Amino acid sequence: MKKNSVNRLILFAPLVLFGLGGVYFLVTFMRGTNPDAFRDNLLPELIGFCLEGFFLVGLFTLVQRLLERDRKDELRRSLRGALREILSHLDISVLGEYAEPASSQALENDPQSVATLIVKLNERELTLEHMANIKAAAGRNLGTMHDLIPVAAQLSADHMRWWLALVDSVRYLSEATDKSAVTFSAHRFLANLAEFDGLHL
Repeated sequence: MKKNSVNRLILFAPLVLFGLGGVYFLVTFMRGTNPDAFRDNLLPELIGFCLEGFFLVGLFTLVQRLLERDRKDELRRSLRGALREILSHLDISVLGEYAEPASSQALENDPQSVATLIVKLNERELTLEHMANIKAAAGRNLGTMHDLIPVAAQLSADHMRWWLALVDSVRYLSEATDKSAVTFSAHRFLANLAEFDGLHL
């Protein structure tokens, strides 16, 4: 949070400086009663410089913030993509008799899909085959998730903390030896993922 506050201050300090400078010179110019060479020549130039600086810095700040937000959104998508296989196996394991599995796009991008999986996991029991598939998917993706910890750290400290919690839950899931352990780890994984999805960029 402190780092974000410092970055925000660095971005907006020139904007405030140019804005206040422009307002000051403009008020000084408008309130002058005895025009002299300074007000006639230099002061209008200073007003124009401050106003141009205000708009240019403002535009630059806006573009930079938009680019940074897009970059962080791409990073978040790459993190969520690493969970697709585990989520897919969880989704298949709790499907109803005539239900269709969720699309990969929904599993990766729709936070509501996680809430739906939590509800369904409470209502249905996992079969041995499904548990084996979930455990295998967790084992295959654990290394990739661990490697993505620095990516989560680029988003924020909170993103990294919940990503570490996700890595732990996937490790427990891959190491689970009975039905209760698999079910508990799956619930823990989904709960951590819901917290991760709820964070703002």
